Amino acid sequence: MELQFTAARSINLFCRKVAMRKYLFFALVNVVILATSGCTAKQAQQGQQEPEFRTTATIKDIMDSMIDPGSDVVWDSVETIVSAKGTEEKMPRTDEEWKNVRNHALMILEGTNLLLIPGRHVAKPGEKAEDPKVELAPEQIETLINQDRASWGDGIDKACENCHLKYWYPNEAKTLQQQEQKQ
Repeated sequence: MELQFTAARSINLFCRKVAMRKYLFFALVNVVILATSGCTAKQAQQGQQEPEFRTTATIKDIMDSMIDPGSDVVWDSVETIVSAKGTEEKMPRTDEEWKNVRNHALMILEGTNLLLIPGRHVAKPGEKAEDPKVELAPEQIETLINQDRASWGDGIDKACENCHLKYWYPNEAKTLQQQEQKQ
C-alpha cells in the first residue's frame, strides 16, 4: 500500500514538473515573440526609413518551409501519450534536444519577420488555393493583407489566429461569429 502511494505521488510530481516545464517553455517563447513584435512596431512608429528588400519567397513559401515545420517541432516537443501500455511523457531531455526546440522557435520568430517585409506576395502568379472551398484565392488574400498590413505586427498568437481566420479560413470565422451570437 505504501509503495503504491509513493509511486502515485512520484508520478503526480513528475507530471506537475512536466506541465510546469511546458508552461514555462511556452511562456518564454511568447515573451520573446511579443518583445520582438513590440520593437518592430516602435521602429515603424518612430518613422525610421524602411530598408528596401528583394523578396523572392512568397508568404506561402515561408509558411510551408519555415513556419509550419518549426511550429510542428515546438508544439510537438512536449506531450503525454496514454495507451494500454501506460503513460508516456515526451519532452526534450538533453541539451541537444532543447537546442533543437529553441532553433525551431527562432525559425518561427524570424519567419514572422520575413512575412512582415513590405512587397512580399502571398503566392506566385497563377498559383491557386489548395482548397478553394475553404481558403480564399491568393489574390483575395493579398488584397485583404494590403488593406490592413499594420495588423501583422500584433502578438504572434493573435496575429496567426487572426490571419488564418480572416484570409485562409473565412468561413470558419463566420461560423465562430454565429456561435458567439447564439451564446
